[in-house]
Amino acid sequence: MSSSIAFIGGGNMASAILGGLLRAGRPVGSLQVVEPFEAQRERLAQQFPGLRCLAGAEASLAQAGLVVWAVKPQLFAEAAAPCAGLVGGALQLSVMAGIRSTAIVRATGSERVVRAMPNTPALIGRGIAGLYARAAVSPADRVEVEAVLAPTGATLWVEGEDDLDAVTALSGSGPAYFFYVVEAMMTAAQQMGLSAEQGRRLALATCGGAAALGLQSEDSPTLLREKVTSKGGTTHAAISSLQAEGVGEAIQRAVLAAQRRARELGDEFGN
Repeated sequence: MSSSIAFIGGGNMASAILGGLLRAGRPVGSLQVVEPFEAQRERLAQQFPGLRCLAGAEASLAQAGLVVWAVKPQLFAEAAAPCAGLVGGALQLSVMAGIRSTAIVRATGSERVVRAMPNTPALIGRGIAGLYARAAVSPADRVEVEAVLAPTGATLWVEGEDDLDAVTALSGSGPAYFFYVVEAMMTAAQQMGLSAEQGRRLALATCGGAAALGLQSEDSPTLLREKVTSKGGTTHAAISSLQAEGVGEAIQRAVLAAQRRARELGDEFGN
């Protein structure tokens, strides 16, 4: 792994990666973060004692073998400008939604660009990140990116950069869909006489257990659903209601809407 890693941006995703690296034994002295917002720098300094937190780009960035871009898409151009002459020799890892690799190449001067689309379960080491690499990225570079992201969860490489829009729609935004369903289950729990806390515990434990079962089982999600859906039973009544309301089709439309928006953000900020 690179002897020095620089983060441009110190928000939640950068913090998740930083925390994972430190838990894995990475020396804090080999890490630095450029974060222009003072309150965020103070939070990082408290969370990660000894971490070098910079208000702006400094010459020390030139020592980084890996640069992690973790700013909001609309701030990328502004954040990249002062770094441009310092980071061209480094491997670039972007966790920014919508900023395409060609824009990162132009901004940094490096063709070694990997784009990642993580999701919020990375904060507890249970995320999954879709990864795309430009042609100049070597097998060793890929291994390094996987090692950097490993403490945050799983990784999945895709062949085309456009595939990241689908990853964004499915897993990047996916936790919000899950919590939306949990909210509805909690409301139903209260309508049936349970407390909000009882509904929360039951819904989250059930959904988390179902996800774990799906990951460990060789059966498809369809078969797993059918195994608990006895004709005429309670689950059959619920599934029949969902089907009558077109919930499956609505979810499909929602994911496709997220994909379209990911493309629009790329057109707006990422070229």
